[in-house]
Amino acid sequence: MVRANEEVQALLQEYADLIAITGGDAFKARAYEKAARAVGGYHADVSQLDAGQLREIPNVGRSIADKIVEFLHSGHVSAIEERRETIPAGVRELITIPMLGPKKALVLYEELGISSVDQLLDAIHEERLRDLKGFGEKTEENILHGIALMQKAGDRILLDAAMDTAEQIVAELSRITGCGRCCYAGSLRRMCETIGDIDILVASEQSRPFMNAVAGLPYTAEVIARGEKKTSIRTTKGLQIDVRVLPPESWGAGLQYFTGSKAHNIRTREIAVRHKLKLSEYGLFRVKSGKKITSETEEEIYARLGLPWIPPTLREDRGEIAAGLRGELPDLLDEADIRGDLHTHTDLTDGLASLEDMVAAAAGRGYAYYAITDHAPDLAMQRMTKEKILAQRERVRELDRRHNGMRLLHGTELNIGPEGEVDWPRDFLETFDLCVASVHSHFNQSRHDLTRRLVRACENPWVAVIGHPTTRLLGKRPGIDADFDAVFEACARTATALEINAHPNRLDLCDEDILRAKRYGVKFAVNSDAHATTHLPYMRYGVGTAQRGWLTTDDVINTWPLTKLRRFLRH
Repeated sequence: MVRANEEVQALLQEYADLIAITGGDAFKARAYEKAARAVGGYHADVSQLDAGQLREIPNVGRSIADKIVEFLHSGHVSAIEERRETIPAGVRELITIPMLGPKKALVLYEELGISSVDQLLDAIHEERLRDLKGFGEKTEENILHGIALMQKAGDRILLDAAMDTAEQIVAELSRITGCGRCCYAGSLRRMCETIGDIDILVASEQSRPFMNAVAGLPYTAEVIARGEKKTSIRTTKGLQIDVRVLPPESWGAGLQYFTGSKAHNIRTREIAVRHKLKLSEYGLFRVKSGKKITSETEEEIYARLGLPWIPPTLREDRGEIAAGLRGELPDLLDEADIRGDLHTHTDLTDGLASLEDMVAAAAGRGYAYYAITDHAPDLAMQRMTKEKILAQRERVRELDRRHNGMRLLHGTELNIGPEGEVDWPRDFLETFDLCVASVHSHFNQSRHDLTRRLVRACENPWVAVIGHPTTRLLGKRPGIDADFDAVFEACARTATALEINAHPNRLDLCDEDILRAKRYGVKFAVNSDAHATTHLPYMRYGVGTAQRGWLTTDDVINTWPLTKLRRFLRH
């Protein structure tokens, strides 16, 4: 289920928004925003901490710690409830729209009486927003983008939240006597970037114990449907979970069927028909006699159809069937192949953990190398200076001498400016082990300008990696409108890697963009963009996205030995 840290993070962020809406102290709102981020990325479970321990979290003072304790004990915070009551419900609905800030939401309510998404859409179409100060055509476009993102997301949740829930349920059900096998299936097993509902499969001769168990889970809010072999519940967070019990002898067929995708399953059934066979969730059968041929493992199912086992992340009907028939499926990248993380942050800028803690956590993951890439000075809020970054470099070199099993790289994340320029002069960039360059502002430039901006960054000889290339935030911000085919061509020409940012809010590049970029011969870096020690394990989601893009170790620079990686970084 969702970590208590994330629940508290959402609550504190809401309070910050409520303060901003009501014209409260901007410093106080910012303090709650910082505390929200700090709690969300904190390594320990806040539900297990007392008020004194909570105050040890960066940016969490006495007042905020007391509110967290109140929430954990009672499920609400009186100060936040009181603040909510001063805000019309319609305004609270409006601030859930990505790209519409709290102050603009309040203006819309006070000036035009808008208190719902539908009313806002009507006002935009009638061009009534343009008479308001601070609003114009571009604002309307941004709001429409935000509404489209929200509607597209619907009830879908991010990959990490779905994974946390699924793994907890699998662990619960696996402990029940009689459980032969248990795992999640569906879009989650395929590592899709957002998840609608969760499919859990159990192999057992007896179904009742599992049906009873899932109905009685502490986070089950509603039993939607309950049958002999399947129970569907809705959790307290509104997520639907379907649990199915399969006979052990049908496990492979059921797992293949319920993993999907629908389009992939149609292809496999078509092959079965050509072999005068019928494929279902119960097994592979001869059409004429009805005799079952095989069903116990996925490998057996695929082999009988003349195919190798196809990894779940490829099962999207993007040519995997044809490649399998030709014996040309890629040997996909695996998380164990990742030798290091090339984009991470510390509390020197906007990270939440010290350099020493981040390095220790990375070493605990068994990495061969690890890069620290704090922000450069063009992001003014980070207050970076040349003196600070050089002092950090000295600490990095000292730690490098201590960590014999893991080499440390000192890098920086540069900001790609409106004209494609980056922070620091070239002679100073040369002193870094690597430079990641990312777009952090001016997202609404023209397509031509955004394309030129990214291409110019690729052409900078000291830029090794373009970070989170489209800048998208899932469900919150669309990717920038650039000609990415031109960017991919520039990356291939200049030997600049494209990042697959593993943070579940980003997963940027997405799988479809990876497939396109790979055709140009682009190399990639799968990075966590960690701002806390708890973010380093996000690497698994970046690897899953890379698999969906058909990538191998040859495509991903941070699977390479350090000597080969250094040659690429110094091309």
